Amino acid sequence: MTEQRYRTHTCDELRPAHIGTTVRLSGWVHSVRDHGGIVFVDLRDHYGITQVVINPEQPFHDDFNRLHLESVVCISGTVVERHAETRNARLDTGLVEVVAAAFEVLSAAAVVPLAVNQETPCDENVRLRYRFLDLRRETMHRHIMLRSRLMSYVRASLSGMGFNEFHTPILTSSSPEGARDFLVPSRMHPGRFYALPQAPQIYKQLLMVSGFDRYFQIAPCFRDEDSRADRSPGEFYQIDMEMSFVTQEDVFRVIETLMTGIFTEFGDGKAMSPAPFPRMTYADAIAHYGCDKPDLRNPLRMVEVTDVFAGSAFQAFAGVAARQDGTVRAIPVKGIAATTSRSFYDGMIAFAQGVGAKGLGYIVFSEGEARSPIANYLDAERLNTLKSRCALGDGDVVFFIADTRAKARSIGAAVLPELGARLGLIEANAFRFCWVVDFPMYEHNEELGRIDFSHNPFSMPQGGMEALENQNPLTIVAHQYDLVCNGIELSSGAIRNHRPEVMLKAFEIAGYTREEVESKFQGLMRAFQYGAPPHGGIAPGFDRILMLLTGAKNIREVIAFPLNQSAQDPLLGAPTEASEKQLRELHLRSTVRKEAPTP
Repeated sequence: MTEQRYRTHTCDELRPAHIGTTVRLSGWVHSVRDHGGIVFVDLRDHYGITQVVINPEQPFHDDFNRLHLESVVCISGTVVERHAETRNARLDTGLVEVVAAAFEVLSAAAVVPLAVNQETPCDENVRLRYRFLDLRRETMHRHIMLRSRLMSYVRASLSGMGFNEFHTPILTSSSPEGARDFLVPSRMHPGRFYALPQAPQIYKQLLMVSGFDRYFQIAPCFRDEDSRADRSPGEFYQIDMEMSFVTQEDVFRVIETLMTGIFTEFGDGKAMSPAPFPRMTYADAIAHYGCDKPDLRNPLRMVEVTDVFAGSAFQAFAGVAARQDGTVRAIPVKGIAATTSRSFYDGMIAFAQGVGAKGLGYIVFSEGEARSPIANYLDAERLNTLKSRCALGDGDVVFFIADTRAKARSIGAAVLPELGARLGLIEANAFRFCWVVDFPMYEHNEELGRIDFSHNPFSMPQGGMEALENQNPLTIVAHQYDLVCNGIELSSGAIRNHRPEVMLKAFEIAGYTREEVESKFQGLMRAFQYGAPPHGGIAPGFDRILMLLTGAKNIREVIAFPLNQSAQDPLLGAPTEASEKQLRELHLRSTVRKEAPTP
């Protein structure tokens, strides 16, 4: 039999059944402990860790002691049983160890700039510059392996539901997805540019027009936008899907099946919302949560109480209520009157002011009384209306936000999760999903003084052509939906506008001429002239699903080689300057002034 040059077993493979056998292992030196001349080495590979014993009489004993951690070595020896007091229940190989008889250095390591064998804080740019070391850490290695398993699961699951995987182009044209494009200059067509796809939106619709029924791909998407905790600058991946001859409910059933499977398989036993997931209109989400990403683990909601304070003696709120764009929102909290102190209320007021509020009013209902300066200005009828609308009883507290509607929404969106977290009200170890539906088709662009698309311009308006011709555009809602989990938007989708005359009218309302639409979306408009099926789709964010499954607070923790917050790659140095030769070939000239070299 041919000799196995580097290993007979992996570092996670040895068990008591191997005791007495001679084995060869290769891997990285994870840790070294010298116990009175006997050296204990944890040897690590992709699969796990095995403890190796190097006795002082071995000729390579001193050589080994001079190695740095993370050196790559090959060790041969005999598997023996560990003494009872040295067994390690945290390792799958913890009942055995290998007594080394031969040793070879395959690659000596320099002193590592970050700890690999323990989870210690480290500057992120150092981690990204040495990402190949960072990925050796147990947490990062586990995250990237989960990414691989999840990708395989998604492919198998969607294939089992009749979806076919197709790849769409990376070099394409600009599309109105709402973010800046990454442009690629064309050498063969001077002065013209490709765009990297912000999403495969038009291509996947064209696949439906081409007669394919169910499409998916785990698609790379490129958007030139600032970094956020839940979005990597530059590129991200989504589970892109499209289906023909479907309604909104058909799309929901497919996604609920997929998500139930994913979070059951990889969710570590945490509770999750049963299908069908709850539905919430966009208007209700904005009214009660201040945003379109409600976290259903949090029982707190906002309640409209503007009318309670309109004309009241409490002038601070009465003045807001009298304004056309003014609103007063209440946040009722059950049963905390006896357990919260003045310092708690002061802390919440300071937090609210930190997110733009003038303050955070509150009333405490305790021992049959309403206690707070606000309550002194409200008569019994107003107090009773407040208690009834907010379902308040003895022992409850109600907080107030008073401002313009827009500011009250943004303040409430920040205060609700903070208040829930400080009070320990947010459900732990759970994935709570909901659909947000009936998004507005249009919004008013105050800066430009015109009507713009609110979200996806390719969505079918509810009511079709009749709504576009007869309704106030700002009242039209679209067959558009988001999937939200734990306050994170996982996915956006829509039933598409597949009727050319309806699409032209929809774009006309947003200020586009027929010529502009037919020029900018020539492929799609041309296709719709030749028989387009009703179709719809969705695109769950692959990286965001991983964030939820791992509990990571930052999306870069689930991506092997991400850009940093400044959209740079400290590992390979991207972005880099182009040479003069490259610029000439692309018919480009840089307008960036280079600093003169220091003499």
